Amino acid sequence: MDGQPLALVTGASHRLGKTFALTLAQRGFAILLHHHRTADEGDTADEIRALGIPVYLAQADLTDDANLLSLLSTLDSLPHHLKVLVNSASVMQRRDIRDTSAEDWDATFALNLRAPFLLAQQAAKRMEVGGLIVNITDAGVKKLWTNYPAYVVSKSALETLTSLLAKAYAPGIRVNAIAPGLVLPSDYVTTEEWKKLVERLPLKRPVSLNEVAAALEFLIDNPSVTGQTVVVDGGYSLI
Repeated sequence: MDGQPLALVTGASHRLGKTFALTLAQRGFAILLHHHRTADEGDTADEIRALGIPVYLAQADLTDDANLLSLLSTLDSLPHHLKVLVNSASVMQRRDIRDTSAEDWDATFALNLRAPFLLAQQAAKRMEVGGLIVNITDAGVKKLWTNYPAYVVSKSALETLTSLLAKAYAPGIRVNAIAPGLVLPSDYVTTEEWKKLVERLPLKRPVSLNEVAAALEFLIDNPSVTGQTVVVDGGYSLI
């Protein structure tokens, strides 16, 4: 097996997932780049290859057990040892709590909570001492966003799961979370709404992608941190 460590990043073709994948590649990790649809791979893989880093593509619907097993089969076939898992794939659906159906609820939890749980279990079996699992939550999990009930509850539960996994897999494997604040507007937010949200922040600006990436680097570099959620939110939690 190649001595170069491997990082698996889910939802790695765009937005924060892409940033995490590129950050890990820049630090010398081979990348298993998960994406949901074939058309989603975009230019992320090309950017990683341009760094001279091995990158492997894995298309999978993480809410489907057969797809999940296929992703793990791809992982097992690679000539690298798994060192880092970043659970970045998630869904954020706008739906008033009074109109949220059981199907909406279950679909959100399947991707935002069940998939990270199963992937963490399987990753831990494949990691050596010193492995790191990072779950991506949200600085808004303690806010009562009644238009995003399934999202908020699933991400809040993911922070609790992070603590449970950290306790279970210590001392060999560390498990932490990163909770970004306002980084990139979602499809549900207009430009005007985004400006108003940013203006409310104590720091009066959105969080940059590089600042969120720095949180991942901090977790890689500090072997004493486990079971923690690193909040990178420009002060959003203060309002």
